[in-house]
Amino acid sequence: MTQAKNNLKPQDIVILLKIIALGEKSWFHHTIAQELGMSQSEVSQSLNRSKYAGLIDDGRKKVNRIAFNEFLIHGVSYAFPQQPGALVRGILTAHSAEPLNKIIQATDKYVWPYAKGLDRGQAVEPLYPTLVTASLKDTDLYELLTLVDAIRVGRVREKEIAKRELEKRILNA
Repeated sequence: MTQAKNNLKPQDIVILLKIIALGEKSWFHHTIAQELGMSQSEVSQSLNRSKYAGLIDDGRKKVNRIAFNEFLIHGVSYAFPQQPGALVRGILTAHSAEPLNKIIQATDKYVWPYAKGLDRGQAVEPLYPTLVTASLKDTDLYELLTLVDAIRVGRVREKEIAKRELEKRILNA
């Protein structure tokens, strides 16, 4: 029974990426919750799962960047797979968004479904429902999330470029 309660959830990835995006800025559970559109208890439970998985320190403040990077590069596409869906209006993601769209020229576009979005592309379900609005307010978080999406939905070339870019941002931040 305790096993299931400790399994990582997609929002755990979002929260850890948000902590990385904040850099040296101090943060609290309630500020992370507010900025990501989650409840404080969700953030607290998420940090407990991440601690159990070894992705954050015992104080639940400092991301274990090496372990987290390893998980993103080798595990996120298996733990939280995604197949592009129908053509919808939305916000660009994966290789269609910055920073990868400056490196990869592709005709197909991937988007997070969003009624106020300005682009059309194949729908990619975001890791968490409130992620789109949260990423519109935080460019660093948005770029980290689009890199993770490139690993989740991209072809081999896109995945490799995304992995290198993500590694730079996570390990050298």
